[in-house]
Amino acid sequence: MSKPSIGFIGLGLMGRAMVECLQTAGYDVTVLGNRDRSGVEEALARGGSEAPSARALAETSDIVMLCVGTSEQVESRIFGEDGVLAGTREGQIVIDFGTSLPGSTKRIGAELAEKGATYLDAPLGRTPAHAKEGKLNIMCAGDETAYAQVKPVLDVLGENVFHLGPLGAGHTIKLINNFFAMTTAMAMSEAFAMADAAGVPRDKLYGVLAAGPNHSGMMDFVKSWAMDGKIDLAFSVDNAAKDVGYYRAMAEELGAQSRMSGCASETLAEALRNGFAGHMVPEMVDYLSKHLKG
Repeated sequence: MSKPSIGFIGLGLMGRAMVECLQTAGYDVTVLGNRDRSGVEEALARGGSEAPSARALAETSDIVMLCVGTSEQVESRIFGEDGVLAGTREGQIVIDFGTSLPGSTKRIGAELAEKGATYLDAPLGRTPAHAKEGKLNIMCAGDETAYAQVKPVLDVLGENVFHLGPLGAGHTIKLINNFFAMTTAMAMSEAFAMADAAGVPRDKLYGVLAAGPNHSGMMDFVKSWAMDGKIDLAFSVDNAAKDVGYYRAMAEELGAQSRMSGCASETLAEALRNGFAGHMVPEMVDYLSKHLKG
């Protein structure tokens, strides 16, 4: 059986790495970029094609993949005048690899279903380096028959591929995961900053915390910057604020009250208001050390 043709929208660091992985595996990929054309040019140099619009890309692809930053960006690619919805057809599968609002995901799924297409949400774990090697964690949700159809392609991109339930479950779990991770990161950053204020060496604090049940991978990501000057978690403060904000919006849409996310959300928002955009999450140690007293 011939490989399905793939249309890929969004060639940031993660998207371009995924496209390279797919092309290396022999897939015919048509791409649609944005302002930065470097990822597009790389894909074209490997034999890919470029579509003039999301509609044109959908019209020529068996599977449409999106890897963009926000739900607003996803919706603009789907619902725009020349969007995916305008070019989709019966039997087509559309996959959102980003971290999006579950409510938006379900609305898009319903619109695509009216044209006989199927929408899957499949947020990602790990880094662009893992993507290039086909070692992502992929949290897919949606129609099980469609999932089975695209599973061979997902297995090219991912080392660990999960099916998590009905449409929206992937984005729901990813937002819960990122809320928990960023809340932990903010708490650990403040812990180091408070130790600084009290004159306690960071290594002494870490030694005690890491010896007990508080020890975690996120703690070690923050420690790598705070003690060793290394960024092991290349996840920006901007993205962290967006994801925690989405988590809070999801909770509100569910009629639920999120008690724990408020502190992480406000800490990240404060850092952004004070010019910390573009910094990585572990660097929040530096921000909090300078602003612990307000």
